[in-house]
Amino acid sequence: MISTDDLMWFLDEALDGMVDIVEGLGDDLANRRPALEGANSAYAILTHCLGVMEFWGGYVVAGRPSHRDRDAEFVATGAVAELVCRTRDARDQLGLDLEGMAPDAPPRNPLPGEDGQLPIARTQGGAMVHVFEELAQHHGQLEITRDLLLGPAG
Repeated sequence: MISTDDLMWFLDEALDGMVDIVEGLGDDLANRRPALEGANSAYAILTHCLGVMEFWGGYVVAGRPSHRDRDAEFVATGAVAELVCRTRDARDQLGLDLEGMAPDAPPRNPLPGEDGQLPIARTQGGAMVHVFEELAQHHGQLEITRDLLLGPAG
């Protein structure tokens, strides 16, 4: 099993990379969608990642109530500085949420239906692997989003 500290190191790598990208883009470009059908802005992608952390780490693993509005994550806009502060706060909260994690135990708030039978929802550890999966995947998406926005066609 991976320790919580080691897991947080991997999550921090992805989060720090995403923060660096949105800060490098600045308010205008971080809120702009690349010229691709269905593309999301860097701001929206990072906002979505905060929702992933809150739901899967807070609700599924820690058992906290969830107030997530997933649809709103993908249309979110705002100041990069505010998003960076929210990211730091969400990271700190996730660290607290994981203090009582029992990787082999069932989620404190199980998911209903078919999702509850998937490895991501059967155990608290599975839920956190899913958080890592999402952050790593979206870190890469943000790298591509940045490159599209800063490239010759951006």
